[in-house]
Amino acid sequence: IMLQGVWITLKVSLFSIIFGIIIGIIGGLSRISDNPAAKWLAITYVELIRGSPLLVQIFIWYFVVGTMVNQLLLAYGLHEIPGLWYGVASLACFTGAYVTEIVRAGIQSVENGQWEASAALGLSRSRQLIHVIGPQAIRRILPPLSGQFISTIKDSAIVSVISIQELTFQGMELMAATYLTFEIWITITGLYLLLTHSCSLAVERLEIRLRKGRAVGRH
Repeated sequence: IMLQGVWITLKVSLFSIIFGIIIGIIGGLSRISDNPAAKWLAITYVELIRGSPLLVQIFIWYFVVGTMVNQLLLAYGLHEIPGLWYGVASLACFTGAYVTEIVRAGIQSVENGQWEASAALGLSRSRQLIHVIGPQAIRRILPPLSGQFISTIKDSAIVSVISIQELTFQGMELMAATYLTFEIWITITGLYLLLTHSCSLAVERLEIRLRKGRAVGRH
């Protein structure tokens, strides 16, 4: 039962992180965009998501958005979307808001001289981001991204309130059946530590590879 919960936690966390990165990259680029509509839309999104509790957002996604979308799908004879994906959507949007600010800060931390030098070489703004600014920004944003990924794994426990059978939910079901409260909570804590530590190690290895690649590039 606990391993089933770990699998669901991994699934929810992985998809939330992937979609959160996509949202964060789009949001971060919008935050530094010269287009005022894109910039203010990104700012509004970040402030709205960061300024409201994740629990409330999960309830809105599940009970409001989920109900409307599923009723619409049923009206057209289509299958309902499982609740798990509304939990993923809420976590992805929550994660995306923080990744947006991490990406924005990472890009803006690159010296203006890098922009000017790459522009002098005739590179377009998109090519500047891809070939010059992006690689430098990635190395700077990996540590805060690692922290955000770990937070997402821990925050996935909150989706248990909408009956998604992740690790915390399965643990509580097991406690109700066995009354082994202390033992099960210790096991849940250990499993979360294993997941978060594995994520931290993976990002650390990626940082090392990037540093080695940078050193080889210089030589």
